[in-house]
Amino acid sequence: MIALVAGVGLSACSLALFAQDDSHRGRKYKAPPPSAHIEVTVLKDFNGKPVTNAHVIFHPTEGDRDKGSLELKTNEDGKAVIDVIPIGDTVTLQVIADGYQTYGQSYKIDKPEMTMEVRMKRPGGQYTIYKNNGSSSGSGSGSGGSSSSSPNATPPPSGDKSSGSDGQSNTNPPPPPPK
Repeated sequence: MIALVAGVGLSACSLALFAQDDSHRGRKYKAPPPSAHIEVTVLKDFNGKPVTNAHVIFHPTEGDRDKGSLELKTNEDGKAVIDVIPIGDTVTLQVIADGYQTYGQSYKIDKPEMTMEVRMKRPGGQYTIYKNNGSSSGSGSGSGGSSSSSPNATPPPSGDKSSGSDGQSNTNPPPPPPK
């Protein structure tokens, strides 16, 4: 009797397993594309030492389709490693670190292993449309001291009369044209 119950139980179990076999129905499994192992090293340009905690941002694109972004931080050796970007993609690499210029460059991921070295530069001088008029009391940076023209004041339009030092114009509406 026990053998009969065990036999019926096994046959019921095998029927349940056969019913779950979906190899002929549903979606087919599509393996992910092979991905590249990418190692980015971030160094200071002026002395070659590593930059720690720099933001390394990957913007992968496939054709014209943006695939989002992936962000890592560099370790104490200035390295960030990623291995989920498919071979064949184009990646825009962006590196942001406090006290340095932002770096950006596009790369074609065409090998299974790639290494990239980024040299971070210190910020350059600010560009300005205002010129130092040779004022000896100013520091040349546009702040502090007095100057004959304020860098924040906009020049009045031509033909208007200026009221003086506040930079605002005293204009009356023009008279109506004669009839």
